[in-house]
Amino acid sequence: MNVAKSGYRVFSANSTAACTELAKKITERLGVELGKSVVYQESNRETRVDVKESVRGQTIFIIQTIPRDVNTAIMELLVMAYALKTSCAKNIIGVIPYFPYSKQCKMRKRGSIVCKLLASMLAKAGLTHIITMDLHQKEIQGFFSFPVDNLRASPFLLQYIQEEVPDYRNAIIVAKSPSAAKRAQSYAERLRLGLAVMHGEAQCSESDMADGRHSPPCVRNTSGHPGLELPLMMAKEKPPITVVGDVGGRIAIIVDDIIDDVEDFVAAAEILKERGAYKIYIMATHGLLSADAPRLIEESAIDEVVVTNTVPHEVQKLQCPKIKTVDVSMILAEAIRRIHNGESMAYLFRNITVDD
Repeated sequence: MNVAKSGYRVFSANSTAACTELAKKITERLGVELGKSVVYQESNRETRVDVKESVRGQTIFIIQTIPRDVNTAIMELLVMAYALKTSCAKNIIGVIPYFPYSKQCKMRKRGSIVCKLLASMLAKAGLTHIITMDLHQKEIQGFFSFPVDNLRASPFLLQYIQEEVPDYRNAIIVAKSPSAAKRAQSYAERLRLGLAVMHGEAQCSESDMADGRHSPPCVRNTSGHPGLELPLMMAKEKPPITVVGDVGGRIAIIVDDIIDDVEDFVAAAEILKERGAYKIYIMATHGLLSADAPRLIEESAIDEVVVTNTVPHEVQKLQCPKIKTVDVSMILAEAIRRIHNGESMAYLFRNITVDD
């Protein structure tokens, strides 16, 4: 039985079959049964959760993978966590391999820090701990009022490079923007490879110009005060795209944490081909692959896109055979086991640096 043998229970908060695959792999590795529950959408699109067994006094792990319908997945997680809380569960631990809204973790003009809002909602719903993987910004952990274990997928991706990329010793690790240089440098140092950085129009859109700090102060009509005259700042201008590092005759491996809209990756691959790279690989933890991403990848100079199964993407793989998957259920299952048994998590972070 799920509780008699293990002392904890594992539930899936997803209402779609494709999103429960990761939960099934984790429970198989743990040797437990998936908790009995029903998650579904009513005719008016309201989310309903029915827990079919007693959870009183138990430690509960909720596995929630995030499909394309992000907001529905969030509501499923919140409703299930609250249902378990009101059913007197002792601890409710969320296993959220890809944390949604993680790109909205900084103030943008007159927007909001949605990631902080989501962290507060999860705490209010009853979660007491979160296991996630490769947060977009590691500072997101500070948004939570409870512990967060931010696991890393880099060991699995590094292993894939060593075992599946032919002649990987002739490869060079590429950061497609200066902001990704630290991650790329970490990969390059572990693989004993060279490093190249792309700079210019292909860099990511998260720039200082978008944070709202350049907005002028409100002008007030006051008598006798001429107003504050600040020095005029020159507008930023992106330079022509350049590649710092020699990629000629090499295998170029671009590393990042998320691959969603692939236009930047496709443009980077074209530039690397022009500079002499004869093969292009993309390595990323979370393969969101939204919109026309499979078609764009298939038609591009990219040879292979390698992502983990933190996000379901089986449909995209059918549309584009260049997409490959690395299974990370092993480390998620081990994290669950260690947390339940009160063991140290340090083993899962061996030789892991802050930049991974």
